[in-house]
Amino acid sequence: MTIYTRKTLAALGAATLTAAVALSGCSSDAGSSDSSSDGSSSTAAAEATTEASADKDKDKGKEMEAGRGPITFAMGKNDTDKLKPVIADWNKEHPDEKVTLKELAGEADAQRETLVQSLQAKSGEYDVMALDVVWTAEFAANQWLEPLEGDMAVDTSKLLKPTVDSATYAGKLYAMPQNTNGQLLFRNTELVPEAPKDFAQLAADCTNLPDGTDCLITQLKQYEGLTVNTAGFIEGAGGHIVGDDGKTPEVTSAESMKGLETMVGAYKDGVIAKAATGANEETTHLTFIEGKSAFAINWPYMYDMAKTNDSSTVKDHFDVQPLGKDTLGFASTLGGYNNGINPFSENKLTARDFVEFITNEKNQKSFAEASFPPVLASIYDDADLIKDYPFLPALKQSLENAVPRPVSPFYPAISKAIQDNAYAALNGDKSVEDASKDMEAAIGQANK
Repeated sequence: MTIYTRKTLAALGAATLTAAVALSGCSSDAGSSDSSSDGSSSTAAAEATTEASADKDKDKGKEMEAGRGPITFAMGKNDTDKLKPVIADWNKEHPDEKVTLKELAGEADAQRETLVQSLQAKSGEYDVMALDVVWTAEFAANQWLEPLEGDMAVDTSKLLKPTVDSATYAGKLYAMPQNTNGQLLFRNTELVPEAPKDFAQLAADCTNLPDGTDCLITQLKQYEGLTVNTAGFIEGAGGHIVGDDGKTPEVTSAESMKGLETMVGAYKDGVIAKAATGANEETTHLTFIEGKSAFAINWPYMYDMAKTNDSSTVKDHFDVQPLGKDTLGFASTLGGYNNGINPFSENKLTARDFVEFITNEKNQKSFAEASFPPVLASIYDDADLIKDYPFLPALKQSLENAVPRPVSPFYPAISKAIQDNAYAALNGDKSVEDASKDMEAAIGQANK
């Protein structure tokens, strides 16, 4: 369907007016060539021509509406409560371009399957799709997303840059960041009063912990959490999983292998809890809030758990600090959603305006208040919000230093390659060198 810009619309209007004047002029000339007694006929002809031109203008007006109208927004049901107020505000302001929320399954795999089936059928049923950040490259590579350029361009200048990077594939923006997420280092201040400056100091801080207390708990179970943490150590050491092309494996570089060695060595030495290879996010937060570990790497939601949960023993004695390769040698990876626009949508301009609307200050502030980390950078500096959410400055720093997970259309296979080999190295089934080589081979195979 043709999408008209403001310049195009102006040109169309001017062309219509010129045509109407020309037609009226020709009719008047023709009328005067007969006799002055036929003036009424000329007038009637002119009026008919004017009416015809008006009808053409109405038809043209209908064409001008191309690309605008009601749209459907698809998102996993677990987080739609944060978007419902946003949609309500939009609908009040845009009664002719209302957004209908379509809740998808809560499980990420089921969400993806629903969207893929619809897009493969070239259906426009979902105009805007909330995508897990790791799906963006895959959907873009399959031409399931409308590039955000030209008439579809959006303003990302005020957003956190790593979030924009996560929505970019092959140098082109394919989605609008909606919300994000980054990891933090939590510390039990009763056990470790001062924040460590680097990972070596963190390890040293754990030498005199009470018996039965772990040093650091994080997610090394064989699932996506292991990919996230392995990437964090590798990127924190200056290495990379893949190159800028999203395909070429770089896990055997000296820096990447150093990062994997740091993680594996810390696990073997007991700096990372032995329970970590069976831990997910829930295990992590329970371990920390029950006072069973001095440190934890987890997502910001754990702050509220530690502060308010009835079972928390650390309510008044914990703190957080940002992660980054220049400090703790661990770079946070990104979570969150990117909003993609369906290339088969009939109302792409409305879709474009809606995804931008989500990133305005009011909406992004509401996300922060709902522990749904925003992508608008200025929100993290809001003094009133910081009073209620003291972790925001640390989270902003983590996010500014964060690295997106590999932006690749083959991400699921890359993640599996990381998990299989990192887990084998942690359990002593492979050396770090062999695990890195096997990881490289598996990633290379996945990209073919």
